[in-house]
Amino acid sequence: MRNLSLVNMLARAFLAGDPAVEQVFARASRLLGRRWRWLRPLVRRYVEAFAGRTRPQHRDVVRFLLQDSGFALARTKYFDQLSIQRWLTEPQQMQPVAAAESWGVPAIESIGALADWLGLTPGELEWFADLKGLAYKRKNCQQLRHYHYKVFTKRSGSMRLIESPKRRLKEMQRQILARILDRIPCHHAVHGFCKGRSIKTFTASHVGQRVVLRMDLQDFFPSISGARVQAFFRTAGYPESVAGLMGGMCTNAAPRDAWNDAACPIDPRQLREARALYSRPHLPQGAPTSPALANLCAYRIDCRLAGLATSAGAQYTRYADDLAFSGGPEFERRVERFSIHVAAILPEEGFTANHRKTRIMRQGVRQHLAGLVVNQRVNVSRAGFDSLKAILTNCVRLGPETQNLHRHPRFRAHLEGRVGFVEMINPGRGERLRAILERIRWS
Repeated sequence: MRNLSLVNMLARAFLAGDPAVEQVFARASRLLGRRWRWLRPLVRRYVEAFAGRTRPQHRDVVRFLLQDSGFALARTKYFDQLSIQRWLTEPQQMQPVAAAESWGVPAIESIGALADWLGLTPGELEWFADLKGLAYKRKNCQQLRHYHYKVFTKRSGSMRLIESPKRRLKEMQRQILARILDRIPCHHAVHGFCKGRSIKTFTASHVGQRVVLRMDLQDFFPSISGARVQAFFRTAGYPESVAGLMGGMCTNAAPRDAWNDAACPIDPRQLREARALYSRPHLPQGAPTSPALANLCAYRIDCRLAGLATSAGAQYTRYADDLAFSGGPEFERRVERFSIHVAAILPEEGFTANHRKTRIMRQGVRQHLAGLVVNQRVNVSRAGFDSLKAILTNCVRLGPETQNLHRHPRFRAHLEGRVGFVEMINPGRGERLRAILERIRWS
């Protein structure tokens, strides 16, 4: 037990502040009450082991110490002399990686500081973070659940679970989004959920190309685990205890009965797979923090795919789970092999390609990305424009209530949004639709 306490406290000393060799050596020396000769080489090995990586967890440092042969020899040789001379009580400090030093995120260095920042007590903070998974383990206990659930079945037969946080948790997630996540830049290839970028910028670099490759990430949000989110907050510099609680507040493990309210029958095999996927802590689709965290956690795969595209003479952009590549004659000759290479890289980064949605589109066919045509210019599809024009025209002739076939509760806002989208993509077409919209008589 004495050795175990010593290892745990030594690991805490290593993690408490600046990871430079001399600073770690000074903290460890204060802990042990003596500047042991074997201590500096141990610290140097520790710094080399974790240099350039995400801030390690306490258990990772403990594992390193227990596996270090030099430390094992010192414990054996000086067993009777090694003891904790000074207990370390100061909180851990912010330790961002080099790339994160310019992000300007607020410094939160303890559980108490995080609770104050969110306006909670420490007990409330642990309840909302739910790191023990009580909301998942307790059946039909609504008091412990911080999310509302709704199941959607796609035409392809796959399922999507929308997890909407309840009011108090959503307010805190919005604070994390506004004061932390929005300060962190996205990869230059990402165009979804980034300020100043849109679906139009996502498609712009693929206009007029000889070939366009479209790929899709399967189960994008639930594929990003709670551990990955916590690792991101440690990358930003937050101590392990703070990063764990922040990650817990931004992730969720869906209970098994969340799937009971599906509107359509679900294939038993797909239901088992979905339950297994969503039962692990993951980014919930419906939380305000999830899009930003998904982009930030996917930074490494964006770097790899952008580099791969550049080496193949192609352009790469991503909009949420949609991947787009395009290029000229050289890329056209190798596009099939390139798509296989991309599909092989994705599992290495924790993602999977949805092969049924992979499309190779050459100039002789309609090249479309995220519903927009990119053959000669970014444009809405002719069929989509004609359909919307017909709905608006029938609203003028027959009344809007006759065209609300899907029972939209705010049908007027729905149509205005669709017209506004066309105006953003093609102002000329949008102007014609706007003129028809303004002729509709709303009761």
